[in-house]
Amino acid sequence: MKHVYTLSELRDPSFVAEMPKAKLAVIGYPIKHSASPQMHQAALDEAGIDLQYIRVEVEPGKVNECFSEMERLGFVGCNVTVPHKLEAMELCDEVTDDAQALAATNTIHFKDGKRYGHNTDGPGLAQAILEDFGKSLTELRVLILGAGGGAGRAIATQCAREGSSRIYLSNRTVEKLEPIAKSLTDDYGAKLVYTLSNDDEALTIAADRVDLIINSTSLGLKEDDPLPIPASALKSTHRVYDAIYNPAVTPLLAEANKIGATTSNGLSMLLHQGAISFAFWLGQKPSIDAMRKGLGK
Repeated sequence: MKHVYTLSELRDPSFVAEMPKAKLAVIGYPIKHSASPQMHQAALDEAGIDLQYIRVEVEPGKVNECFSEMERLGFVGCNVTVPHKLEAMELCDEVTDDAQALAATNTIHFKDGKRYGHNTDGPGLAQAILEDFGKSLTELRVLILGAGGGAGRAIATQCAREGSSRIYLSNRTVEKLEPIAKSLTDDYGAKLVYTLSNDDEALTIAADRVDLIINSTSLGLKEDDPLPIPASALKSTHRVYDAIYNPAVTPLLAEANKIGATTSNGLSMLLHQGAISFAFWLGQKPSIDAMRKGLGK
């Protein structure tokens, strides 16, 4: 099995002969970094389901073509990652309440000639926070770094849906946060929502008033990236969650570890959102232990 497939390879008649059991996938651009295949394949094997889960690299604007090919090939469904979550949602015939709430889809089910869109990111995050930190989002005051992006907005929305008592939204462009904050209060009943820039002083003040800091920016993907929040703003009482999972210890988590804060990375969110996707496609819960082993956790 290849590491990454392309749309042109799905179209090639030889694909069916070489990969007759490939009926699930993750699509993105790029996609080679995704850990979803080893996680889902472990769960499929454990459940005795004779299917294969692959990576497919799809350029922006080509998602509809990809979905059409998958439908032709009899795919059960696929996961959708950056940058396709909004495009994918527009191509669905029906979407779940979670997809509506988070304004994006990350899971597609092909069934009876229709495309059903779901979003497992928010519920997956909620489960990850509970497992990693022993407290639910309901019990925590939260600062979200990079809340203006798609991932940040999904996280903020889930925090509001779960009833977080205080939500601080930070972004380089503060103007992007105003409609998000309005939605959190008007649509999901969030009581206290604050918007702020990512300057050091504002972040330090906000950090002093929260229990949980979530990084949803891309800062940390590279070793020489600056921290998304000043190191001096971190406290030993903080819970620090980085949505990035590769590298496993980002510069932010390394700094938080130094002062004794409780930390975790996005692998747990990947795990739990993946389990929800599996159930959405196949109508049965997967083995979380098998998925965890597949991820090397």
